[in-house]
Amino acid sequence: MVDSATSYLDPAVTSQSTTQRLWGLLRGLFLRPARLQIAALCHRVRNGQLEVLLVASRGTKRWILPKGWPELDHRSHRTAMIEAFEEAGVTGKVSQEPYGRFRSTKGLDSGLRVDTDVLVFLIEAQAQAEDYPEAGERECRWLPVAEAIKLASEPGLVDILKRLERDRVTAA
Repeated sequence: MVDSATSYLDPAVTSQSTTQRLWGLLRGLFLRPARLQIAALCHRVRNGQLEVLLVASRGTKRWILPKGWPELDHRSHRTAMIEAFEEAGVTGKVSQEPYGRFRSTKGLDSGLRVDTDVLVFLIEAQAQAEDYPEAGERECRWLPVAEAIKLASEPGLVDILKRLERDRVTAA
């Protein structure tokens, strides 16, 4: 019969459980779960060609989708529509179901970087206002999907854009 005091003092058991406890502590301190962001993949057809909207991030000027943190008083697809308008002046028809998701890293104002899960909603653009909350703060570009793929800085976004390109070809 092995009593709990004996097994607790056994170096193999003590070492393993100490390692597991330390890993649990470190994981909690440094490996925070990814935060959720909601993104708008705005698209339109111009001259028979599918175009998507990319916006330049404020700090690093990387080409990204309009996106932001979830809002408690809005469903996710509604948040995507709000972000599209605030960052690029786009209004249109938003899909209520996510088109996809990808992992990204977000730079915070404090200088910290956090991992994020980005939930992407398609928005069929119907209009683009000249006056919107972040007008003049970031560059916006409508691009053919193939060109957007070349400019996009996030690998997960590239995958989403490639999927959109395939889906469009399949639907045509």
